[in-house]
Amino acid sequence: MQRVTAQLVAGLVAAVLLLLAEQCWADGGGPSLAERVIWAVNAGGEAHVDVHGIHFKKDPLEGKIGKASDYGVRLPILRSSPEDQILYQTERYNEDTFGYDVPIREEGDYILVMKYAEVYFAQSQQKVFDVRLNGHVVVKDLDIFERVGHSTAHDEIVPFSIQRGKLSVQGEVSTFNGKLTVEFVKGYYDNPKICALYVMKGTLEDVPKLQPHPGLEKHEEEEEEEEDGEGGDEGGKKKVPAGSKYRVQSGPRTPNPYAADNSSLMFPILVAFGVFIPTLFCLCRL
Repeated sequence: MQRVTAQLVAGLVAAVLLLLAEQCWADGGGPSLAERVIWAVNAGGEAHVDVHGIHFKKDPLEGKIGKASDYGVRLPILRSSPEDQILYQTERYNEDTFGYDVPIREEGDYILVMKYAEVYFAQSQQKVFDVRLNGHVVVKDLDIFERVGHSTAHDEIVPFSIQRGKLSVQGEVSTFNGKLTVEFVKGYYDNPKICALYVMKGTLEDVPKLQPHPGLEKHEEEEEEEEDGEGGDEGGKKKVPAGSKYRVQSGPRTPNPYAADNSSLMFPILVAFGVFIPTLFCLCRL
């Protein structure tokens, strides 16, 4: 009897320890954020370790492609911690499409995080470009200033997966040969650029969030309200469809040339003239 009781107690203790171990793993006992990052680069700058322990390498394109710029070091970057502002203050740009190759040897779910800040232009439509991932356009018409304004941190986050030799991103699939090519595509407005970027294993929930931006949050709330109120008036206030304030009108509406058709009034006048002129000619002959 005592032996059975001891076995039951030992089994219960083992079960409790197993549950505790699983809970510890779920609460952060697994790989840290820095350990999940497989590749990170501080574009246009030196090596840097951020507050999360991510090791950003010195830019491998230095002296090869494009130009490095530290113009932003004179500016404080909003939404970024003081220790990591350097990741948004330096950048690499090029007068043509350029990019980085990231080797990936294991299958799984990944996240590409690209860091940006507009430190030069002070209005939108001055720098606009696309981002491609192995030929797939994953960011279209990126206008950093339009997204967040001047000298403000902005992260573009792109989840993708690699399974059975296939790359899947945003509903598109292509063959994967072990190399992820991130390209910044030259557009009509100025040159493409990147401040920093990294690739990590995980999901969107694993990506650290930037500090809140009160002005940006207010703008997003206004857009949500506009979308909710689309199709009707509430409280006597007319709702504007989302995005309409960015829409450029093509000019005043052209008047409809057929809106006022007076041809029916002209017909009797023309008939009268037709009768009057021959009559007048005959009277003159007399």
